[in-house]
Amino acid sequence: MASLLQGRLPISQDVLLMQKGTMMRKVRSKNWKKLRYFRLKEDGMTVWHARQVGGRAKASFSISDVETVRNGHESEVLRSLAEEFPLEQGFTIVFHGRRSNLDLVANSVEEAQIWMKGLQLLVDFVTNMDQQERLDQWLSDWFQRGDKNQDGRMSFHEVQRLLRLMNVEMEQEHAFQLFQAADTSQSDTLEGQEFIEFYKALTKRVEVLELFGNFSADGQKLTLLEFVDFLQEEQKEGDHASDLALELIDRHEPSESGKLRHVLSMDGFLSYLYSKDGDIFNPSCLPIYQDMTQPLNHYYINSSHNTYLVGDQLCGQSSVEGYIRALKRGCRCVEVDVWDGPSGEPVVYHGHTLTSRILFKEVVATLAQYAFQELQKKILVKGKKLSTLEEDLEEEEELETELEGEQEPELEPQFESETQELSPRSKDKNEKKSKAILCPSLSALVIYTKTVSFYNFTHSKEHYRFYELSSFSETKAKNLIKETGNEFVQHNAWQLSRVYPSGLRTDSSNYNPQEFWNAGCQMVAMNVQTAGLEMDIYDGLFRQNGGCGYVLKPEFLRDTHSSFHPERPISPFKAQTLQIQVISGQQLPKVDKTKEGSIVDPLVRVEIFGVRPDTTRQETSYVENNGFNPYWGQTLCFQLLVPELAMLRFLVKDYNWTSRNDFIGQYTLPWTCMQQGYRHIHLLSKDGTSLHPASLFVHICMLEALGEVES
Repeated sequence: MASLLQGRLPISQDVLLMQKGTMMRKVRSKNWKKLRYFRLKEDGMTVWHARQVGGRAKASFSISDVETVRNGHESEVLRSLAEEFPLEQGFTIVFHGRRSNLDLVANSVEEAQIWMKGLQLLVDFVTNMDQQERLDQWLSDWFQRGDKNQDGRMSFHEVQRLLRLMNVEMEQEHAFQLFQAADTSQSDTLEGQEFIEFYKALTKRVEVLELFGNFSADGQKLTLLEFVDFLQEEQKEGDHASDLALELIDRHEPSESGKLRHVLSMDGFLSYLYSKDGDIFNPSCLPIYQDMTQPLNHYYINSSHNTYLVGDQLCGQSSVEGYIRALKRGCRCVEVDVWDGPSGEPVVYHGHTLTSRILFKEVVATLAQYAFQELQKKILVKGKKLSTLEEDLEEEEELETELEGEQEPELEPQFESETQELSPRSKDKNEKKSKAILCPSLSALVIYTKTVSFYNFTHSKEHYRFYELSSFSETKAKNLIKETGNEFVQHNAWQLSRVYPSGLRTDSSNYNPQEFWNAGCQMVAMNVQTAGLEMDIYDGLFRQNGGCGYVLKPEFLRDTHSSFHPERPISPFKAQTLQIQVISGQQLPKVDKTKEGSIVDPLVRVEIFGVRPDTTRQETSYVENNGFNPYWGQTLCFQLLVPELAMLRFLVKDYNWTSRNDFIGQYTLPWTCMQQGYRHIHLLSKDGTSLHPASLFVHICMLEALGEVES
């Protein structure tokens, strides 16, 4: 099986030397350094490690898990060992998602270069794989796992074990029939192409065959006209369906004769459905497609909270890695809390906590490396700004007047890019808050996004400028939405707002960003280091528009005279009915990989997040003992008042009657980016990384709701 891929693998001297293996130091900290033997397996796609040469090895990582390889100079951990090892001997393997980096130190610069160049060559190969190559790789991985005695062929006993690993519950007699049919060499084993034929028999898609037959006159092919009918009637592609059909046939039909005759075979039809063209996410929303010339306050802006933290808010680690990860996932507002450090050297950390500290100069160097490729002279520094004595006196008088007889507003300062010294919050409510001591040179950098204190909407309109910004704790923002939601919407149409998590979220948990987007808040800051539902919604919104970190708000949230109220919503557009038929699932991963015999019982939950009346969820029943090709065929129906704000999350769970259902995979996207018709949903892990080839097959239908609907 491995030979199918090895024929296409990039083979270099570096890759061959990696396959022989190398002793290297695995480094976790200045004090944790262990010698390990690392070796690239013959398949060229997995790296194994052992305590010593010839020792019992176990899988360390797959090449498909790797995002990139960095040199030792870019690693905080390896830089701390610079006196012990030359930085040129070290390198860092960076993984997709939130998996921790792997820092390694080779015995020589030459060995480090071999692994760095070899790994990057293989990573580039995997990144550029087409759909068929990715499937071959996936099958190769399974073959390696199923071939227990590693003889390059698979007996029926090994196949039975593999089926359970792959979440397949099948009667032994039926499994043996498929095995014999695929064993064309009659060797009582499956090799290479035989295993692929066995897999094809396993994955026969009855529901797709039926759909194909509904539009194909002869059941063998779709003519150009038949395919156009399908695209118009089911996929709602509209007037451009004829041109699109020709493009899709050329892209997905495997046979050259089929392309010349403009017909689509069953294999081509399945290839189309499973590709980006047949994805639930509209391909036209993937590049930058929105108007990018409007005022900054007309956009949702991908923003992070305490960006330097990769752990909790009290004792967690501060790291420049937090900035790298945030920027690479599209974040466009990062937080830099700058404080006086030892010997006058500014440091970054979460003030008045036990979080570790990093040097300000390292943060700035990281931002220069990862944020300034295309953003030179386009960076706005948000923060407090030193004011004149007259402005201080005027502000103090206004504050005393407006707060007379009122409770003092919540004070939970969150500064970005500024040096400060804050005394602990006073227990005496009458004691005035101490002023932050700001560094004049940093204050001078704050020009267009000066932070201004919020008292009320009238005060902001009368005293503030459109290029100034107010920050709100999540509690304050929620209260404003509840009590003065329409005024908040109008405020956010002309001035920037930033919402940050409550100080009680010491575990770096997140709020649901949706309720703040509903009011037009632009910068809804998240603890991006924490995976979960909230970050799924966040990533889902910013998946569109080229992942540039800016998404244009709906028109009714950009109008300073808008009548929209997020708590009592009436959309200026028509309400919609959404029908989702959850048809089937494909190759769902095992939840507990330690239990070979366990097979998932999957169910699908569709969750909608939007304005409060639209926020709801429905789910299918569960399919017992089948994660490989479960079939539901159930239709879920939703009514939406304000679809323009709605986010949809497809969640697959493993039913468990004794405890909470376990997470299998999810995918989240905006209503405005959803395609109608028969679509595949390619599932993501908790961490937001691909679970290829795991998917759902659904049918999406949107209808205008009848009559006027009000909440």
